[in-house]
Amino acid sequence: MTTPPPPALFLSRVERRYVQGTSTLDILRGADLAVWPGEIVALVAPSGTGKSTLLHVAGLLERPDEGEVYVGAKPTVALDDAERTRMRRVDIGFVYQFHHLLPEFSALENVVLPQLIRGLDKQVARQRAADLLTFLGLGQRLDHRPAELSGGEQQRVAIARAVANGPRVLLADEPTGNLDPHTADHVFATLIALVRAARVGAVIATHNLDLAKRMDRRVTIREGIVVPLD
Repeated sequence: MTTPPPPALFLSRVERRYVQGTSTLDILRGADLAVWPGEIVALVAPSGTGKSTLLHVAGLLERPDEGEVYVGAKPTVALDDAERTRMRRVDIGFVYQFHHLLPEFSALENVVLPQLIRGLDKQVARQRAADLLTFLGLGQRLDHRPAELSGGEQQRVAIARAVANGPRVLLADEPTGNLDPHTADHVFATLIALVRAARVGAVIATHNLDLAKRMDRRVTIREGIVVPLD
């Protein structure tokens, strides 16, 4: 029998707390979450429930106080800072509400840059960047700088940048929250298509229930634990 692949992302009994003066604030209290390759999970949670903390822990930006975070089958909590940085660069892609593109670089160059930081050959990086942007409908906009692109086009460049290094995991925080409904729908559709094609495990935080319903699964955070939304 063929052994099934491990989850792209697996949070096991994760706890995260913050000390404020003489009090301790428990945010995550034994949270579990498995995301499989090609699966898209909607994280729908009100502000203050731990949504950002969960994304930060999953993205190796914060260490949990207890529990483990696996990227692929690799445990990450005990890794040193240099190895965690390497994994963020290679294995994890981030998309935020605001695109954070470098304004002095073209769309193509914005997608090439993270690949060069990883150490890929420049021509290989340029070809991959062009392929990704073309897949996302931006084949005629490769040489345009962010100021010459619409909001939806800028966000699609940000999505291409996030997956340029072939990550196992994509974490997105309100990736369409700054767009009008029509543009948001188009950007979301291209994001979903790219996740499916690349077999990335994706966690997308959103307050948009219509978009959440189009994902494979919906979860929320209640009393520090990840639970199904419906």
